[in-house]
Amino acid sequence: MIPPSKPDSASADQISDRDLVMALQSGQTEALMVIYRRYSSLVYGLALKMMSNRQEAEDLTQEVFVNLWQKQQYDPDRGSLGSYLATYTRSRAIDRQRVSSNRFRILRQFQRVIQPSPKLPTPLEAASQQERHHQLRDALNQLPETERQVLEIAYFDGLSQSQIAQRLDIPLGTVKSRSRKGLLRLRSLLNTDDFA
Repeated sequence: MIPPSKPDSASADQISDRDLVMALQSGQTEALMVIYRRYSSLVYGLALKMMSNRQEAEDLTQEVFVNLWQKQQYDPDRGSLGSYLATYTRSRAIDRQRVSSNRFRILRQFQRVIQPSPKLPTPLEAASQQERHHQLRDALNQLPETERQVLEIAYFDGLSQSQIAQRLDIPLGTVKSRSRKGLLRLRSLLNTDDFA
């Protein structure tokens, strides 16, 4: 268990990972500070290497430690805490890259529908483009207002997720969540295999 002194004291550094995790699971949140100090550079370094973006790496680092605290999925009998955190970080980074890749593909399709072609379309192409535009507008109108608002600001105003969070005065995580949910819903509504 964590001694009553400050978690950044030398005595806290002597506590084993197993004892820290047990203390965290019993509700001693100060154990998380010790674990964070021990492993945050490992988690952040791996996240930055995989994501190549400081903001994304910081967000992922925070997510990893919040998950360790809230979900309590780590079992000390199955391996070291450092290995668990590295594996979890890698897995979440891959998930985020996959979501980001899907988001980019959907936004690219969205852009193709909205922006007119530089050459004059044939009547058949014009009709097809008009139909896709109506499908997209109908799909957007079916999204919840909060998700549609984030997507429209991102696309039409060209704002980053951080800028959208500032404009709407909501947390960055909320913007990311609404964007991800909106894009997935949009993809489903458009049936993107037929929409490409």
